[in-house]
Amino acid sequence: MTVYPDQASRSARLYERARRVMPSGNSRQTIFFKPYPVYAHHAHGCRVTDEDGVERIDFLNNYTALIHGHGHPAVMEAAHAQLRRLTAVALPTEAEIELAELLVDRLAGVEQLRFTNSGTEAVMMAIKAARAYTGRAKIAKIEGAYHGGYDHAEVSQSSRAPAWGEVTQPRSVANYAGQPEGVLNDVIVLPWNDVAAARALLETHGADLAAVLIDPIPSRLGLVPIADDYLAMLREMTRKIGALFILDEVYCLRLGYHGAQGRWGFAPDLTTMAKIIGGGFPVGAVGGRADVMAVFGFDDGAPKVPHGGTYNANPVTMAAGLAAMRLLTPDSFAHLRGLGDRLRTGLRECLAIAGREGQVQGVESLAMLSLSDRPFGGYRDIVYAAGFGEQQVAVHRHLMNHGVLTAPTLIFNLSTPMGVAEVDFTLDQILAALRAL
Repeated sequence: MTVYPDQASRSARLYERARRVMPSGNSRQTIFFKPYPVYAHHAHGCRVTDEDGVERIDFLNNYTALIHGHGHPAVMEAAHAQLRRLTAVALPTEAEIELAELLVDRLAGVEQLRFTNSGTEAVMMAIKAARAYTGRAKIAKIEGAYHGGYDHAEVSQSSRAPAWGEVTQPRSVANYAGQPEGVLNDVIVLPWNDVAAARALLETHGADLAAVLIDPIPSRLGLVPIADDYLAMLREMTRKIGALFILDEVYCLRLGYHGAQGRWGFAPDLTTMAKIIGGGFPVGAVGGRADVMAVFGFDDGAPKVPHGGTYNANPVTMAAGLAAMRLLTPDSFAHLRGLGDRLRTGLRECLAIAGREGQVQGVESLAMLSLSDRPFGGYRDIVYAAGFGEQQVAVHRHLMNHGVLTAPTLIFNLSTPMGVAEVDFTLDQILAALRAL
């Protein structure tokens, strides 16, 4: 068995080839880890095998997209059947209607929707829709929250002291070199779960806000869920100031049969979706109230928000996504919930047995382990936790060499092919890694 890292491995050699033709050898920064990423060769169920023949249990699942793991027969048959008919066409297909009908049926806040190619595009179109509907330009978002690669959604995604300002009044900080000042001026940054501070900011800027963009369990904030009183305040304030509530369900649609909005019991004005709705193929969608979604309509002339895209609602994605979503029954979510509870409980037990401080977060099919000695509250606690990065990397390295695939952030995304055996095996490896620190 190849031991990671091994500069003689096929993955290491592939990485050197990649560096010659791609900046840092990469097209997707989120899947890179040092000194080189392992390269996938094939996968099935909840296991993926790399180019050196090493098999690992996949706890990344393409960052939550593969909720049924790899190669589920029903999803593959749906994709294959569509491939035999056609792959892409400048005409709509029935599968687009069927998947839209399923999502409208399941999600309280979605009366109509439009498909995109990614979660980034879905968020971008939601923000455009909110601006067109309200006639306002600014949005509010949470400090440190990730919503893809759209300019306004990226603001203060990775800010650091001292540029980030006071904790109760975070500054809008550029996420990349050259991000326009005008973009920063159009984004109000809110602290996570601080009711009083966020309310004050919304009251100050409310007349200019088109929307408040929220992920209820932000992955970049350690999977700390939205507090009930914070959600209640946001719903009250968006109604009061006339801004739309955009719920980003790109990541957290997997939290239940009716999505995160079903879990928290409310209907947002707009919802963004991606990942699990595509059955493993590129996808995104924006949906919401019919009167808001009407900004995309063109029955009576040009739309307020033009929206095209060569691969929007492409037939293969629609067919695979429909099959994947039909497989996600209430029983499927109950299975994932049970595994998630077992994993999170086990992670806490591992920390206690090993005598290590740390934080365990997550709900349903999501979990995260951090070795930080400070509980997570908001983004700045996550920045502090980066100081424990060497320990995290050591645990990650141990898992890589003992049959478990995750990221150095130690995030775990469960899939339906997993069972108790996979969870317990992983917990055994985590305990061994913690003891070896």
